Amino acid sequence: MKVTVDTILSLSESDGVDELQKHLTLLSDDQLTTMLTNSAVKGKDAGVLIKAIFKGSPVSVSHGANRRLLVYKHCIPLCESGDLQTEVTSDIIGLLMLETHSLPGHALATLASLYVDAIKLGEMNSGRSLELFPTILTALAATEALAYGKGKLLFVKSKLEEIALWDPQCVIHLTTMFRDVPLSAEELQFLIEKILRMFLKLDLQEIPPLVYQLLLLTAKGCKKLVLEGIISYFKKQDQLQKEEQRNGDEDVEVQTILQDQLRHVEGTVILHIVFAIRLDHELGREFFKNLKVNAAQSDPLCPFSIALLLSVARIQRFEEQVFEFLKGAITKNFKDDQIQHSSKFLQELLPQFNSISNMILDTVKNSVFGWDHVTQGLVQLGFILMDSFGPKAGAFGKVTEGASSTAKTPNQLACRLGGQVLLESFKMHEPIRGEILEQVLNRLVTKTASPVTHFIDLLSSIVMSAPMILLESSSKVTETFDQLSYLPLSTVEGLLKAVQPLLKASMSMKDALILVLRKAMFSSNLDGRKSAVAGFLLLLKNFRILGSLASSQASQAITSSQVQADVHSRYNTAANEAFCLEILSSLRRCLNQQADVRLMLYEGFHDVLRRNSQLASSIMQTLLSQLKRYFEPEQDLLPPLKLESCISAHGDQVFIQEPLAHLLCCTVHCLLWNQNIRSGGNVSNDEDDEDEEGGVQSELHTILESITKRMIKSELEDFELDKCAEFSTSSSVGVKNSIYAVLVMGLNEVLMEYNFITANYSKNHFEDVLELFKRYHKVSEILKERAGKGRPTSSKTSRSLLSLGFISTLLTALFRDSTQSREECLSVLRSSGDFLRYSVSVALQKIQQLEETGHTDGPEGQSPDKTFCHLCDITSVLMWRYTNVPSTVEDAGKKEKGQSVSLLCLEGLLRVFTTVLQRFPTRMSNFLSSLDVSGEGEAEGEGSDLTEQTAFYIRQFQRALMNQLSGGEEGFNSKEAQLLVSILSILSRQHNPSSQQFVQMITWTVKICKETNFEDISLTKGLLSLLFNMHVLYKSPVSLLWEMCQDIHSQLGDIDQDVEVEKQSHFAIISMKTAASTTLLVLSQVGKVLDEVDWLIAKKKGQIGSDRTISEKKSVLWQLPQDPIEKAVTIQLGTLLTALHELVQTALPTGPCTDTLMRELSRTYSILTTLTKYVSLVVIYDCNVHQKHFFFILQYIQLCAKVLRESKAIPNLIFNIEQYEKFLILLSKKSKVKSLRFLSICTAYTTASVT
Repeated sequence: MKVTVDTILSLSESDGVDELQKHLTLLSDDQLTTMLTNSAVKGKDAGVLIKAIFKGSPVSVSHGANRRLLVYKHCIPLCESGDLQTEVTSDIIGLLMLETHSLPGHALATLASLYVDAIKLGEMNSGRSLELFPTILTALAATEALAYGKGKLLFVKSKLEEIALWDPQCVIHLTTMFRDVPLSAEELQFLIEKILRMFLKLDLQEIPPLVYQLLLLTAKGCKKLVLEGIISYFKKQDQLQKEEQRNGDEDVEVQTILQDQLRHVEGTVILHIVFAIRLDHELGREFFKNLKVNAAQSDPLCPFSIALLLSVARIQRFEEQVFEFLKGAITKNFKDDQIQHSSKFLQELLPQFNSISNMILDTVKNSVFGWDHVTQGLVQLGFILMDSFGPKAGAFGKVTEGASSTAKTPNQLACRLGGQVLLESFKMHEPIRGEILEQVLNRLVTKTASPVTHFIDLLSSIVMSAPMILLESSSKVTETFDQLSYLPLSTVEGLLKAVQPLLKASMSMKDALILVLRKAMFSSNLDGRKSAVAGFLLLLKNFRILGSLASSQASQAITSSQVQADVHSRYNTAANEAFCLEILSSLRRCLNQQADVRLMLYEGFHDVLRRNSQLASSIMQTLLSQLKRYFEPEQDLLPPLKLESCISAHGDQVFIQEPLAHLLCCTVHCLLWNQNIRSGGNVSNDEDDEDEEGGVQSELHTILESITKRMIKSELEDFELDKCAEFSTSSSVGVKNSIYAVLVMGLNEVLMEYNFITANYSKNHFEDVLELFKRYHKVSEILKERAGKGRPTSSKTSRSLLSLGFISTLLTALFRDSTQSREECLSVLRSSGDFLRYSVSVALQKIQQLEETGHTDGPEGQSPDKTFCHLCDITSVLMWRYTNVPSTVEDAGKKEKGQSVSLLCLEGLLRVFTTVLQRFPTRMSNFLSSLDVSGEGEAEGEGSDLTEQTAFYIRQFQRALMNQLSGGEEGFNSKEAQLLVSILSILSRQHNPSSQQFVQMITWTVKICKETNFEDISLTKGLLSLLFNMHVLYKSPVSLLWEMCQDIHSQLGDIDQDVEVEKQSHFAIISMKTAASTTLLVLSQVGKVLDEVDWLIAKKKGQIGSDRTISEKKSVLWQLPQDPIEKAVTIQLGTLLTALHELVQTALPTGPCTDTLMRELSRTYSILTTLTKYVSLVVIYDCNVHQKHFFFILQYIQLCAKVLRESKAIPNLIFNIEQYEKFLILLSKKSKVKSLRFLSICTAYTTASVT
């Protein structure tokens, strides 16, 4: 009888189950499977047929169970074949899943094995039938008995282990499938570790869907493992990709990784993780917990994890945590890097830290690949860093961290990183440009009480990088202009300089600014009017009239190569000239306002003239008219200027109305510059204009010559100034006289510069210069005398009005000019020691101003390049003068009042080197190579590298110091020696610690300290500080400290007067007189060594903690071989304790020395206590002898009851010793090592001592 599908279906629909069973029994296995295949392929009645077969195959009988198993074994590969329609496959799998739990245990085991074998052979690529596998495993785990292998649980686990060899192509389907498989914690961990290992075998495009399934799988547990594995994978991929780029795809064993493909995959994965964290906050908490645990590692972050963090920050509940963590990680990285670079000991123990700033900037670069979910976080991070770590306003508005050319402190580095992030983000991402610009401008407007230089620098960089793009947001800039009159002057100047390139390209922006400045000119607020002057001067400098001389200043970096729209092409020349003349007309109104407003105008006119020379006629005419208001034309009248018109009174208050000296200074500088340009024929002009300018110049020369002659003839009484005059600030007469004195001194200085420059080396003119100086000097001495008597005068010295360029010329003429024809006239000035000292003192004042503010008063003071050139010339002169005319020779020849010129030159050299390192750090090599010390017109060390150049000048100063030390006590000048040591300290920082020159410098310093026996405390401090600062970069200084402690013990004696200390002298510089101050220096260095050890232990603890729990650590650490870091800590603490042992026995003077020693001993025992908890016994130094001698120092301090009462360090020290004993006892019991002979005695004695 032939059995057909229709027959089976009809029997199934009827109640004849027995008949159905008989018919199914007649079918062979092949016939049954063929019938199933045909029905499934046709897509007709496949599900109904399977139901009928199951109905006629009861599980209770063996042939029924076998028939069911046959259906399963045939349908599973049939569904995987891909020959069936999707709907048919779903129906079949659904039916099989419903009947799975009715299968006997052996059948389930057979099916599980079938699946495992198919997976191992790669036959499950489509994954259609894998939905059935979890149901089989679930049923298998639920069976009460299983006569297969060693039991059901072990069997399930064995099946998982067998899948370890699965094909990479089916890993995604399997991961999806295991979501429905009941797994123990151990099985889940095994499974996830296996999936994570499979990452390396998959194509990049397969990673995102697999990550998605893994994140769904974390609902079962192992969240930390999944997140760690994903981050670790992409961190490694980033490293491989960078390695391929560096090596040019050579010698790379892995498949070439396309950067854009990797970044897009990373972006997709980040989105998956963030989505998972949104749904499962526990996953987010695990993510942060893992990051904090790994924070102690050398590189806890990578570009991928940073991008992930910034994306997670979009979730409100995690936003604050993300940025707080990043802030902490950034500053910690900078601090750790700084600590490591400052110590050779740490550099040798730990590898170089990965720069977190590079990682964050890499994240910015990577975000260009469609990472829109990261960009907002980058903007927030950038502003948070700049807000948190930017310069802060200190007391009286002083900036606590001044702007420097290079960022040095961790806070400065973090602030600079924030600016870099924002700048790079602005360049790469158009959607966030408006937000960045708006936030920068908002901070400039709102942060009026704190410095905003970092935001101005950022704005300037944005404008320079993309000015044309910024024009699209010009409305935001013009809105900011409306607030100019309410902003601090420094902010206004910085803002206008930053947006200057935009003004040339946008007429509307320029017009908006002019309108605001005109309103500000009549503001009731003084700062508003000063802001208007600053803005108008900037416009005059940069909107040059056609034909103006292109000065070197005009080509400053303020212009941008991207802004091609110049005034000549955008506006016609006539309109531009009219624009500038209109501005000048507005500025002339300032000449009737307060002195501060006029002062700004006078200080800016010269720069305007240099940048816009066609305005010379108008500017010179303005200055002439203003000067005539105070000039007395009658030649017989003295004084030649109306000083009473320069002051104003309001009630009892007297204040300056006209800064006449600055007016004259501006006039002289503009006149001399214009005269040089016209005489050189560099600028052509109409004959009428030339005649007019020539007339103005001639009249000004006449006025200046008249003022010079009459100022020389004038006595102090003519200015109502004499030795009897009152200069008290508490009376109006005293204030008036003080103003007169400052004006007279300034006028004399300006006339000195004018007459020297126009003298053309005429003896008569130089005599006039000297006479003017004598008048200046008289007033200066009267003011000093009044200040010396303790009267309330304005003690602050007014700034000199001599320009930096003139000081350079003057010093060169006074000290270096050996031209025979000029000898006679220069001897007039050289004969005055006061004039020589004054010239060098003004140079020192200018250098100090440059160091503090980055610029100087006068012409070219705002130009870094010009300032640097003048600084080089001045340094050459100072260096030549000091090395060729020693102070000993000068002091022997002249016994004049005040410092010697050589000593002033040396002080100037110290300030110069400090200034160059702070303001021009990248130009140090150019600076040293430009110095001409030989006088032959060729700089020393030219063409050599920085190390050789520095070594040359170090030898010069070493020779000078040796001359000081070898001249005996009579020829010894303590201040000069201190200055020399300070200069050597600055120059030594330019040496690479690994260079031969650095080693030579250390050797020389050690030799000096060992052989010098001058009992000069300041010199001792300077030399030992130099030695310590260099030695820590060469090797650990603990052995050096030990030797010094022995010398201190030898000099001061023992606390037990009956003990005779062996006389030792490693360092002759340590004597009875200098021993106490040396002790404080040594203990300060001990503190730094303890800081390093403490930092190192914290790093080691963090690394151990991230690898294992404390319980695990304590159980296995005693069997571990000693770690190199532990060994280094052992040596450091061992030698340090030996050194402190010397000081403990020393009869130190009570007070700072004993208190500091107590504190450092307390810290030492605290660190030892930490070591007993976390590291092996080998580390614990045998300090019993040290503790024994501790008794003696307590006894010695007890002699001074007052010190004992006031000292808080002793109880802390005793507590730390007792804690150390406690943990050492525990350690001794565990290790069975006896090291406690004196500990119980120590505890009893210290307790009794305190009582």
